Amino acid sequence: MDRPKAIEVRDSINEVLAMLGKVTETRKKIIVKHKNDDAGDISRLAEDLLKRVKELEGEYITNRVLVMVLFSLVVYGDIADASVLICNSLMIIVEKEKSKKNAEINTGDQIIKSVEDGKPIEPFPSRVVLTTYPGQSGVRPIPLKWGAPTPLERGPIVVSRAPELIGLRNAIGAHGGSYCIYKALAVAVGAISPNHKPDFTNTQPLYTFGPNKTWSDPEKIVSLDPWGHMIVSSYGDFLEKGVDIKPSIAVTKANLRLAEIDDAVKAGRLVKDGTIITENGDIRVSKAAIEPVWHLKGVSKRFGISEKLLRRALFEDTGGMYPELITRPDMEVFLPPIGGITVYIFGDPEKINDEITKLTIRVHDECNGSDVFGSDICTCRPYLIYGIEEAIKQAQEGGVGMSIYFRKEGRALGEVTKYLVYNARKRQDGGDTAATYFQRTECIAGVKDMRFQALMPDVLHWMGIKKIDRFVSMSNMKYDAIVDSGISILERVDIPPEMIPNDSNVEIQAKIASGYFSSAKPPTTDDLVKTKGREWE
Repeated sequence: MDRPKAIEVRDSINEVLAMLGKVTETRKKIIVKHKNDDAGDISRLAEDLLKRVKELEGEYITNRVLVMVLFSLVVYGDIADASVLICNSLMIIVEKEKSKKNAEINTGDQIIKSVEDGKPIEPFPSRVVLTTYPGQSGVRPIPLKWGAPTPLERGPIVVSRAPELIGLRNAIGAHGGSYCIYKALAVAVGAISPNHKPDFTNTQPLYTFGPNKTWSDPEKIVSLDPWGHMIVSSYGDFLEKGVDIKPSIAVTKANLRLAEIDDAVKAGRLVKDGTIITENGDIRVSKAAIEPVWHLKGVSKRFGISEKLLRRALFEDTGGMYPELITRPDMEVFLPPIGGITVYIFGDPEKINDEITKLTIRVHDECNGSDVFGSDICTCRPYLIYGIEEAIKQAQEGGVGMSIYFRKEGRALGEVTKYLVYNARKRQDGGDTAATYFQRTECIAGVKDMRFQALMPDVLHWMGIKKIDRFVSMSNMKYDAIVDSGISILERVDIPPEMIPNDSNVEIQAKIASGYFSSAKPPTTDDLVKTKGREWE
């Protein structure tokens, strides 16, 4: 913190402390002035004021604002002219505020001295709250009803651990997915205040999106917050009163440039229509970024396991990082530290849930090596590009196309595990064959796939999709998950053979043999043995 900022903080603190002192002086004057007032009238007035104070607290007025409100009542309000008991009641709150200030913040002089000495200012109270419990003193979470028909009935999702908000929390975890760790680093090094409140001016979505009927179905959507892009319009009153609520969805638009799409235009497969593809080759899209927000009861039901088991597994396999998974069964929502989803929309986004409009969709799971750097050991980038090309075609024909990108690197096993598998495949006796493709993964990871597509259809239900005309995916797991969720798929589209890199024939043949859709004849056991990848040079 630089010196001007430190002085500003010091002055703010001293201002609040001065207010507390004025309340004390006013109390003494009123006690003398009204010592003979009728006790019954005083009691009634005191009860009225205390009721109002509780209402203010219930609406989450920040400590500083509460002090100013109370001071104004004492000095200028009609209530203040009547009651000794009122002042006694006020002093209870005043003393509480003094105690809190002394316990949780540095004084102005300490701040200035810390800056001048070059020492960092501690960003947190000295008392560490490891966990909370239902019914604990000060714990009164904001009500949250998953699947309610309106955002106010549902309630905002609050995960802040700020001292004044920790009792109001109704969800476990932190915003930002895996990036919450970088936020912690920024706080630790002093790059950002732990109490920073974002300014959401002009951040609203660029087009009308929802609500859809599925938003109020507690079983259709369990892994994202359907109201996550509408917090300013839905929860503005909470934000104004200091409750730390953050969006978990953002919707915007952009222009893309892809070399393969330029090639498709040159080959005549796509045209520059001036709407979807501009004259200079830009691809116009709308897009949404979505962070995971899990309703634990719904997630456990989706997987056919108990919520207790799910909570315990999440607690253990995150190194005990979230004890409230165990101690707070009343908290139904968890923001996991994992990657989210990006939806790319080609065409009019407001036509997505129109059943007359034709939809072409590819659901794609992240593969950094291929998607970004063009590795030829898998079909990921070619299939991603083919899905985008087909989505653009659909949009240019008056429909809507989508590419839905999930952060599930290496079948959700991670890139380190994926590279270990690559090494094992290439070094095994007999070479890298389709017959042993999944075995090498299971030997190292213990499982061949951890993407668990049961949660994947939630984003489709969030968009109000009821049917998909063309599904650009060969995955039987994705297909089954979507159809089982109630969305019909009219046509499945596999990757054209000419787009499959030579070294990725091992992957594609192994997947077709395991149940992936293909318009070609499925491989035999002998075919799988004969399908070999490139040897290392």
